[in-house]
Amino acid sequence: MKPNHLFAAFVLAIPTAVPAQDAPATPSLFSAATVGEPVPPPWRHQALPRVPAENRFALVEEGGRTVLRVDSAQAASTKMHPLDVDLARTPSLEWSWKVSNAVAASDFRHKQGDDYAARVYVLFDYPVERLSFGDRMRISLACGLHGAELPTAAIAYVWGTAQPPGATGPNPYTDRVQMIVIDSGEANAGRWQTVRRNVARDFEAVFGEPAPRVVGIAVSADTDNTGETVTAWFGDIRFLDRLE
Repeated sequence: MKPNHLFAAFVLAIPTAVPAQDAPATPSLFSAATVGEPVPPPWRHQALPRVPAENRFALVEEGGRTVLRVDSAQAASTKMHPLDVDLARTPSLEWSWKVSNAVAASDFRHKQGDDYAARVYVLFDYPVERLSFGDRMRISLACGLHGAELPTAAIAYVWGTAQPPGATGPNPYTDRVQMIVIDSGEANAGRWQTVRRNVARDFEAVFGEPAPRVVGIAVSADTDNTGETVTAWFGDIRFLDRLE
């Protein structure tokens, strides 16, 4: 069980060392990196407070290209990339992923089921003044205690189990993170899947208002609640001006 409500809910912190105005508009490509080398910046590892076991991330070769491999064994942590993306220009996100197996107990209706074979997070620059008083206070307290900014809204695209593809709903810790199930169960496990999503449209569907700018993305697998084991692979992640 993730022990800190706030950090479990928002999952990761926006790095304060990379101001939004200096963040790139496109993610660095895994395919341009070198197999066996560390994942290059501005990708950075983000641990979770008081979650003792971290995922293992490595650049590996799959099908003649370099991809990111994530091994998760009763563990949770992410690779995060700061961005400054105007969704009015590039509203769509494309990536590919593969998992070794589904996480059997994955179920976003319950905190103990908040684990997934693979996740892609999109983090938004949602105006703080539009949050509830309670959310503003929790974020302010966390920033003061831990010296990091927190995303004020996020979409988590997940490979789940209990919910079918297309299902949406709030994260069990906070409605500031909205879940969208892309793949589910074992049917596509072991096979690469290509995903294209209109992020601007998804934000409006789950939050009920126009999407703000994107300030980061993150990738992970997550098994610390359920105690399971999974390996996930991620190909390049790109923002596009349209769905292809």
